[in-house]
Amino acid sequence: MTSESLSAPTEAHVLLKAEQLDRLRNLIAELLPSNRFYAARLRSAGLADGPESLDDFTARMPFTTKEELVADQLEHPPYGTNLTYPLERYVRFHQTSGTSGKPLRWLDTDESWTWLLRTWTRVFEEAALTPRDRVFFPFSFGPFVGFWAAFDAATRYGCLALPGGGMTSRARLDSLLDNAATAVCCTPTYALRLAEVAADLGIDLAGSSVRALIVAGEPGGAVPAIRDRISLLWGGAQVMDHHGMTEVGPVSFGNPRHPGTLHVLESSYLVEVIDSISGQPVPRGEVGELVLTTLGRYGSPLLRYRTGDLVKVSTRDASELGYLELALDGGILSRVDDMVVVRGVNLYPSAVEEVVRTLPEVVEYRVELSTRAAMIEVRIEIEVSTECRDSETVATRLEEAFRSAFQLRIPVSLAATGSLPRFELKAKRWIKLDGL
Repeated sequence: MTSESLSAPTEAHVLLKAEQLDRLRNLIAELLPSNRFYAARLRSAGLADGPESLDDFTARMPFTTKEELVADQLEHPPYGTNLTYPLERYVRFHQTSGTSGKPLRWLDTDESWTWLLRTWTRVFEEAALTPRDRVFFPFSFGPFVGFWAAFDAATRYGCLALPGGGMTSRARLDSLLDNAATAVCCTPTYALRLAEVAADLGIDLAGSSVRALIVAGEPGGAVPAIRDRISLLWGGAQVMDHHGMTEVGPVSFGNPRHPGTLHVLESSYLVEVIDSISGQPVPRGEVGELVLTTLGRYGSPLLRYRTGDLVKVSTRDASELGYLELALDGGILSRVDDMVVVRGVNLYPSAVEEVVRTLPEVVEYRVELSTRAAMIEVRIEIEVSTECRDSETVATRLEEAFRSAFQLRIPVSLAATGSLPRFELKAKRWIKLDGL
């Protein structure tokens, strides 16, 4: 599914498609002379003179997978052949987390980095941030692009950017309060964790200056129960979802009027949603894998990249949503590898978390997957707040909530206070046992 097939072709959609095609042709022309990874593929696909249309491009050009990129970097260390320019033109190095395999190294020229920051700026604009805002970044600055891009974009946007690397959660709260931060960028999990620490310390976040949280890195910002809980713990602050990838860049922004919806920045990306098995486009309203082509990251581009993210394109019109860009209901639902089938039911991590977060007594949880008689079994450990006087009842209520939501019996057990891990970055709550 490309933007061409999403709805009746209004004048605005026609203009968007024309802009995408023009940018795609410029990108291909830039890659052909020297990008060894893509030049041969483009010529083999008959695209050396550029595509006639977006449909022509998606029909001819093969997908790019992460496995192919990893193999290329292993064969041509350390950065592979997906480099459009000589190495001395590159000024930025980043690396993926490697949660689904070997990490990818990614380089950017100054021009590509500038494009990436312009794309990030749209996220701040849709969150209603202005240069008067003070944005706090409560994470240690590792090699992932999101940390550096968000921070740099905030400074170029004119905000006071407050770094929170190398600090304890308490120190971060102190810095956030002392500097009167008005916005916070973090994962949904860490927004909840900071609120938990604040409660333990007797800090009332409702009295802080924070009025907006931009969350990313994992499903949550588009999940109503999680989003509402974060907002409640932070005194009614707006919670804006967003997602991106190191090898792709900042991809989407949350719809402030429909907070369960993400919009893909189609001026920067050509978007498709496909069936993960057949590779064919899926209709609107059905779950499929997000495929992206970067239209401005010339230094290290991606053409028809299979992101591994499962999404559902909204059936609502742009007039209802208020935005022309492609809308994803529920944001990023899951990773292709994370969705499991339990007794015939498709179980997504975001759906499980939405149920868990309906019980405010649960402060942390862990999902364990195992096999029995060739069938996948799931059980959940929960940790309840110290104020909770009847933890057994909470566990029972959660089992009942799972049964109602999924028509599955999912056993829930209690973990000792403080025994489950806390996460600053992407949470790793799903544990696979028995060789899964």
